[in-house]
Amino acid sequence: MYPSDSAIVWRNRTLRLLDHVPVPIAVCEYAGRILIVNRAMAAEFGLLTGQLHHRKILEFFTLQGSAAETLPALAEAVHKHRRSQYSVEVSWTAGDGSERHGVMDVALVSDTPDQTPNLLLSLRVLADLPADPPPEVSETAVPRTEVSPTEARILAAAARGATTAQIAREIGLTRDGVNYHLTRLSRRWHVPNRTALVARAYAYGVLAPDAWPPEPA
Repeated sequence: MYPSDSAIVWRNRTLRLLDHVPVPIAVCEYAGRILIVNRAMAAEFGLLTGQLHHRKILEFFTLQGSAAETLPALAEAVHKHRRSQYSVEVSWTAGDGSERHGVMDVALVSDTPDQTPNLLLSLRVLADLPADPPPEVSETAVPRTEVSPTEARILAAAARGATTAQIAREIGLTRDGVNYHLTRLSRRWHVPNRTALVARAYAYGVLAPDAWPPEPA
C-alpha cells in the first residue's frame, strides 16, 4: 500500500468515526466553507450531511454577545499559523423551528506547520431559546424584534423585490443560505410567505419606514 493510499484509508476511518460521535462537529476552510460535517451537526438543522457540504457555516449560525470581537483574533491566529482555540456564543434555528443557543469551540488544525489552518468546530448545545409568542391581530404597537445584520440586509433586498438569486449575489450567500434565513424568520415571526415577512419587518421596525430603496433601520 502506497503512503497516499494509507492516508485515504485513515481519512475514511476518521470520517466514519466522526459520524458516530454525538457531539456536532464540522471542519471548515478559514473562509467558512464546510468541508466535513458529521450527522449530529446536520441533525441540528434537520438536514443530511451532504446538504451542508460546501455551504458557509454562518448561513446556519448567528454570532451572539462578544463573538464578533473574536474574529480579528482568529484571523491573526490563522495568518500567523498559530494552533489556538477559541469559543464563541452562537444561536440557530433547529430543524423543528425552535430557537437554540450554545457555544462553538473553534480550533485551528492543519496537516503541516506551514499550511493555512482549517477550522475544527465543535458545538456545545446549551438550551432552547423561548420562541416568540404568536402576534395578536389586535396589536397596535409592535415591539422591535432583533435580527442579525445579514438577516436585515436580506429583508431589505426582499422588500425591493429582489429574487433569491439576486439576494444571494448581493449578500454573498448561496441560494440555499438565503432561503434558510427567510424560512428561519418566517418561523420566528409566524408568517406564511415572503410578502408577509417584509410587512412584518416594517411593523417590527427592522426596515426603515421612510427609505427607498428599502434599507435596515
